Amino acid sequence: MIFDERKAQKAVKFIELLKHTGDFYGLLFDPLPWERQIIWDVFGTMNERGIRQYRNVYLEAAKKNGKTELIAAINNVHLFNKDEPKGEIYSCAGDREQASIIFRATVEMIEQDPALEKRVKINDSYKEITNLETGTKYKAISSESFTKHGIKPSVVLFDELHVQPNRDLWDTMTKGAFLARRQPLLWVITTAGDDPDRVTIGWEIHEKAEAILQARRAKDKSKDIPTWYPVIYGYQGEDIYKEKNWFMANPSLSHHLQIEDLRELATEAKLSPADERTFRWLHLNQWVTTKLTGWLPIDLFDATNGTWSRNDLLSKECFVGGDFSTTTDLSGTCLLFPPQQGLDDWRAIWDCWIPEDNMKDRIREDKVPYDQWAAQGWITPTPGRVIDYTRIENRFVEYKNMYKMLELPFDLSFAAMLVQRLQQEHGLTVVDVPQQYATLTDPMNQIEVYLRNHQLSHEANPVARWCFGNTSISKNGNAQIKYVKERKGRNVDRTKRIDLTAALVCAMVRGRFYDAAKSVYEKRGIRTVG
Repeated sequence: MIFDERKAQKAVKFIELLKHTGDFYGLLFDPLPWERQIIWDVFGTMNERGIRQYRNVYLEAAKKNGKTELIAAINNVHLFNKDEPKGEIYSCAGDREQASIIFRATVEMIEQDPALEKRVKINDSYKEITNLETGTKYKAISSESFTKHGIKPSVVLFDELHVQPNRDLWDTMTKGAFLARRQPLLWVITTAGDDPDRVTIGWEIHEKAEAILQARRAKDKSKDIPTWYPVIYGYQGEDIYKEKNWFMANPSLSHHLQIEDLRELATEAKLSPADERTFRWLHLNQWVTTKLTGWLPIDLFDATNGTWSRNDLLSKECFVGGDFSTTTDLSGTCLLFPPQQGLDDWRAIWDCWIPEDNMKDRIREDKVPYDQWAAQGWITPTPGRVIDYTRIENRFVEYKNMYKMLELPFDLSFAAMLVQRLQQEHGLTVVDVPQQYATLTDPMNQIEVYLRNHQLSHEANPVARWCFGNTSISKNGNAQIKYVKERKGRNVDRTKRIDLTAALVCAMVRGRFYDAAKSVYEKRGIRTVG
């Protein structure tokens, strides 16, 4: 790599002549040391061909650190760069409102400088700016309104990547024509995301940036990507009220952001779990793992991943809980193995199915990677637009050959034909599990106790993890509970599946009686009921 101080100085000097917007409107943009370092490195570091070494810049920091103003200033550097004429610059956001924020900041900087303003044409209606001298164009777009037609980006700026609803806009703007440019440059300036499920494009790119930083700290060139320039400011520990830790996530603290403001937010966080979650997320830049309305924290699921394999469960006794659907929801089973000879804790594994013809629609609407999970073997697509129950029946035949199934506690809502065949053709014991408070309270409480005491472990199944995180509880006047889907306001979020959680609870409905039932089975054997 070669450092061209002239190019670095040129970018810094240009930004120093711009003026702030918002609370600091009219003041010269004097980059803070951390901002200046990023600008200096990105615009000054060249490769052996004399073009920019870095093509992907990833900056992550907490809210209120001036990231939007920084990206607007950088936007203007590219817009007025005479050395790169005929460029196409796009700022990308999750929705139209967010897209307009960078656009307005960019325009306000231009309008405060008559020399810059006379060189451009601003189209506020279409969120476009054209440099009349160089032919470079800038447009603000969102995931709601973008089109692939005619896009040949030279510079792409993603603001708050974590709010992108899917990866479509990301893939369009960072592949194809973008890579064909002489020295394309991607800027991602974002805060950590509210993504407990770890399925968004924001989390994917965060993990990539973190892996590159780790590789560089370890001097492991095999895992480094030299064209990336990642910077992450965040505090990931638990000592969240120690003020010195706040500076780790807030590089502009005492400048754009005052410590008194964080002290007030910290006081609120101490009084409310919801405010603590927000404080961690937005002001300490933590990728939160808990949900506001969840049954149990997703951390608890992650902390109880088993170190065993499915082979360790062969020939063991189990209860097979089932939750079945027809078209939209998943169909799932949970094999729950009580402690027994060779097993010192409860253990759970899952299988699930989805209609193959609907899977692409479900990926788009549910915003989770069913196709990737299917490729990894965690989910089985069945032909057609409805669940093919013969596939599930065949799986039960496999179970019968591998395990000692004691009972099959099912939610029978959509499984009448399957139940009939399992009982009559295969001699299995199916037990109806009414979806009522009285039926579900004790097994759900039992699962919580076992998880918290590390008496229940499970395979590291991403579909089950997602369902677990989606599960909320409804409580009646008798303090009884049952599982429900997560809600958006007053409405159930239909895109949040809980089927594998339901299957686990169904299995525990009968599994919790294992010790008592075992003594009876040993005396008279299993009877088929239902």
